[in-house]
Amino acid sequence: MSLKGKTLFITGASRGIGLAIALKAARDGANIAIAAKTTEANAKLPGTIFTAAAEIERAGGKALPLACDIRFEDQVAEAVAATVSQFGGIDICVNNASAISLTGTVETEMKRFDLMNQINGRGTFLVSKLCIPHLLKAGNPHVLALSPPLDMQAKWFRAHTAYSMAKYAMSMCVLGMAAEFSGRIAFNALWPRTAIATAAIQLAAGSGDAVRNCRKPEIVADAAHAVFERPKSFTGNFLIDDTFLADNGVTDFDQYRVPPSQDLIAAFFVPDSSAPPPGVSLKASA
Repeated sequence: MSLKGKTLFITGASRGIGLAIALKAARDGANIAIAAKTTEANAKLPGTIFTAAAEIERAGGKALPLACDIRFEDQVAEAVAATVSQFGGIDICVNNASAISLTGTVETEMKRFDLMNQINGRGTFLVSKLCIPHLLKAGNPHVLALSPPLDMQAKWFRAHTAYSMAKYAMSMCVLGMAAEFSGRIAFNALWPRTAIATAAIQLAAGSGDAVRNCRKPEIVADAAHAVFERPKSFTGNFLIDDTFLADNGVTDFDQYRVPPSQDLIAAFFVPDSSAPPPGVSLKASA
């Protein structure tokens, strides 16, 4: 199924996974609303809503760059209204924007705690809430959160309780809203099995070498596209990228490695019960 003519509202789409999802849809001829904060170039964290818009247009889509901090209801409301005015509606909402701080309880400043919870949990709730009236008018509406399965093990919390709380709040939005809007809007969560090569990973690690043990953002974008191809009855799922792609016929996962000669780093929050697809390993390719 093509996303040609469909309108996607994507938070945090100026770079990384959000931009990769946008570009995948743009190649179908989709309309992309880029709801993100970055309007000026940053040497340490490249990509703005305007550079993303240019990439989307080159890929074949239509772009609407929107300066939007999802912590603020008025900014989200204005961005949603602008999207509907420009493109006539919203078919897909992608809750990608997220904040991270892998700090222990004592080391976590409350302003950082508030930031993570305002963007991750509250932001996902707010963006979904304001998009829902428009999604209800779409033919096959989807909301996708880039958030993990709800695997309540202490090991996912003990080193960074504040971040885990904020990240799982996104997943709880999926759990609740999938039931609330069953049969009307699909709500699903998508999470990578491995670390993903983004500018944010490099910045956090302080080295460009950090991406050598990652997969490319395109694996998440391809999985997201496959979600959007499903009917709205496909809802309430907590998906791991490679498993879902394997279920949809993908067999070559080396294409997503950076590079194939390196072991992959497992992502946080992947349940112990979730093994890679048959024949797929996180170890370096031979």
